[in-house]
Amino acid sequence: MELRVLKYFLTVAQEESFSRAAEKLHLSQPTLSRQLKDLEDEFGKQLLVREPRRILLTEDGQLLRRRAEEILSLVDKTTGELLRNAEISGDIRIGAGESIHFGQIMEVAQRLRQKHPGLRFHIVTGDGSTTMTRLDRGLIDFAFVYGKLDPAKYQELPLPVRDRWVLFLRADDELAQQDTIRSEDLWHRPLLFSRQTLSASTHGDELLNWLQKPLAELNIAGSYTLLYNATLMVKEGMGYAISFDELINTTGTNLCTRPLEPAIFAEPSIAWKKNAVFSKASQAFLAALQERFTL
Repeated sequence: MELRVLKYFLTVAQEESFSRAAEKLHLSQPTLSRQLKDLEDEFGKQLLVREPRRILLTEDGQLLRRRAEEILSLVDKTTGELLRNAEISGDIRIGAGESIHFGQIMEVAQRLRQKHPGLRFHIVTGDGSTTMTRLDRGLIDFAFVYGKLDPAKYQELPLPVRDRWVLFLRADDELAQQDTIRSEDLWHRPLLFSRQTLSASTHGDELLNWLQKPLAELNIAGSYTLLYNATLMVKEGMGYAISFDELINTTGTNLCTRPLEPAIFAEPSIAWKKNAVFSKASQAFLAALQERFTL
């Protein structure tokens, strides 16, 4: 399996057409079709469904598409790092969930860019589980995460900040009349949880402990990855969302927030793979983070 053919396959998958993909790749359509037929023969599996008006992927084809995207992304990243000159420049990729405190990481990034304008920062948003998977696969250099990590696999820099959990609800809801929300207030109400809370990963543990009920005994109305989308569900009265404070400006909306009682907090850290081989750009960023956040 050659990288060139992987790129051909990915282009066909994206364009859903041999003719459009061939034009984009500057190949003849018969040449492109033959290359992908040889790829299918190499694996002994059908990857493409050739319909009259478009090309679809089989289940095996969908798996190859995901892997091809990862492989080609790593190739581009590695090529850029190897070709880079002695000047500190290049790409730094950070995976992160939603937190107002991530702004402090960006402050460090901007100060470093002022010294080294050739640096480029790429933020990949996702929940904790997705972010750690990306870190494991080398698709990102650093992860802004919560919860306990395996010290045999990761190193981390704890950050001196805390995110407070609050309830997002409609301003006309009866619970909005309360100053705080206790766990028993929510036991029989429709709840919207982040996907990582439902999977009991990363920072979901302290929330589930606060609720004092297993998930199976709660009224789960849905889940979300990004809080903004969850607030749209709350606005429509689908349920109550529990997330970090200060992520959504509720001014001028029919939403409000109420703190949980007793208060619970989540503490983030910056993590990276143990024994990771960093580029000069990533080394410089890590040094800047350690200078900023190490007491």
